[in-house]
Amino acid sequence: MPIHEKSLIRPENLVTHEHLEIDGVDVSGHWSTFITSRAVTDYNEQMEEEIAALPGGEFIHRCWQCGSCTNACTVNAINPDFNPRYWIYLIRMGFEDELLRDKDIIWQCVSCNKCTYACPRDVNPEGVMKATAHWLELKGHTEKKPSTVFDEVFSEQVFATGKIEDGRVLQEFFARTKQPLLQDWLVALVRGLASRLPVGLLMKLGLATLFRPRTRGWDTASAAIEEYVSECEAVARKALRLDVQGAE
Repeated sequence: MPIHEKSLIRPENLVTHEHLEIDGVDVSGHWSTFITSRAVTDYNEQMEEEIAALPGGEFIHRCWQCGSCTNACTVNAINPDFNPRYWIYLIRMGFEDELLRDKDIIWQCVSCNKCTYACPRDVNPEGVMKATAHWLELKGHTEKKPSTVFDEVFSEQVFATGKIEDGRVLQEFFARTKQPLLQDWLVALVRGLASRLPVGLLMKLGLATLFRPRTRGWDTASAAIEEYVSECEAVARKALRLDVQGAE
């Protein structure tokens, strides 16, 4: 095999025998490298439908593989392996095993939305990345990632109080992800705010962090939101056939 072709094949699909003889001919060594079968026989024909059933993935069917999303991607500029166009292709083709090879980097989308602005088909690639990361977690392919934990903490505070208190969000996020509260960047941020904001506003922010204020008459709205979220989660689980799998 020409050496330049090896870069086009995954390392695990290359086989080299240190000692091998075929029909009396010694074919040992790297010069006779073999390639394992690359035929795909196991498709997930429902994968596109499953991703489309999750928030953000609704328009994945519109993709025509122009590559505008990957070309505009902030993360791809740093890590070429982060490739939204390629993952959307795998999802639509049902190549689940190939998609799972990149399961540990898909969640790294920073939601800058450059891909969504660049997409000529309104696929909403940023939403598809979030839907795919959610799909990986629901299917049990990955553990819950920090970005998901932050989303949960943020949402739970809104549902419970109707307000967003940044200090409480950070506290709970750090606690759930087992991170120290006193981080250098956070200390620098607090010092910067303390030197610039009025004392009255700083006291108000501190009290809000401690006493957890609540929007008046929020109970009805909170119940309605939680009911809606529960309905959406039930639809997602049904689309991914999770309840059926659990029953089996």
